Amino acid sequence: MAYVAVKGGEQAIEASHRLIAEDRRGDPSVPELAVRQISEQLGLAVDRVMCEGSVYDRELAALALKQAQGDSVEAIFLLRAYRTTMPRFAVSSPLDTAQMAIERRISATFKDIPAGQVLGSTYEYTHRLLDFDLLDTADGAGLKAEIANQPLGRNVRRAFDSISDEGLIEAELPEPEPSPVFDLTREPQALPAGRDQRLQNLARGDEGFVVGLAYSALRGYGAAHPYVGETRVGEVAVEIVPEELGFAVSIGDIIVTECQMLDLFGGSEDEPARFTRGYGLSFGKSERKAMGMAIVDRALRCREYGEEASYPVQDEEFVLTHTDNLEAAGFVSHLTLPHYVDFQGDLQFIRQLREEQSGSCKKEAAE
Repeated sequence: MAYVAVKGGEQAIEASHRLIAEDRRGDPSVPELAVRQISEQLGLAVDRVMCEGSVYDRELAALALKQAQGDSVEAIFLLRAYRTTMPRFAVSSPLDTAQMAIERRISATFKDIPAGQVLGSTYEYTHRLLDFDLLDTADGAGLKAEIANQPLGRNVRRAFDSISDEGLIEAELPEPEPSPVFDLTREPQALPAGRDQRLQNLARGDEGFVVGLAYSALRGYGAAHPYVGETRVGEVAVEIVPEELGFAVSIGDIIVTECQMLDLFGGSEDEPARFTRGYGLSFGKSERKAMGMAIVDRALRCREYGEEASYPVQDEEFVLTHTDNLEAAGFVSHLTLPHYVDFQGDLQFIRQLREEQSGSCKKEAAE
């Protein structure tokens, strides 16, 4: 009987795989969606999969989205699983975002900033109305006119550098003795966590959850009122230092989104009043994620400034153990697996409790 049960389960699973393939393909009379189309036309979805999947590869992320029927969490799972099969041949040097070829750059702290504000590609000022012109799938549909978007030159000063020079903003200081960076993709999470581990966790974390935590810090369960010091989107060079050369060489450019949030700090016995920083960096054009990440990063730094950790977003264990969408989705999805024995045990327990409660009531009535 056990063998038949296992065999039957295998057949059901194989049939399910065939049904997935049919559902994924959809109506055969409709042209199949190519991976290149997903990469080029569903770019923001691809960026999210790359960021939370910890792999910067547009083609693989687009393939994962196609295979997962657009389910971003499943696509992230596929990409992370593939990542574990790849060898590591080098560790890159820290990205120099000051040398970014900027496509979009905004600041909420100053109107006039060095090199100017660059609105770039954003939905912030669009009308949230369905564009029925997009129903026309003819080549070139929806392309009204070409707009030149030349990136800013590299080495553009930060928007808030002027007041940073006055010491009114927390300084960015290199570590006196650089230590190995924690690698969350190869090491289990450890608490208490250093800032390197926290930032990696938030970068890989579910965008919705991270943004929700940031929202909780702004209202209801927090007292943060941050300013967008600067958000920039653009290309940065990835460099490695081969042992045989001893100097850095560029292996390519990637698009990233960087956000620095400035939060007011009233000072303490040891620290003067100033603005402190929250930091966020994500693959691709993922501005909402980078901003949420920066807000949560600052909230988790509360103990550095002698602030009481009184809100959920300031609780390192709560935040870092619940950000991963794969763990969350897996734990929720496992509830669909057989729990027959557990349920029967609880069912028997309830019956026993009801019998005891009934007997107790009868005894009290008799007395």
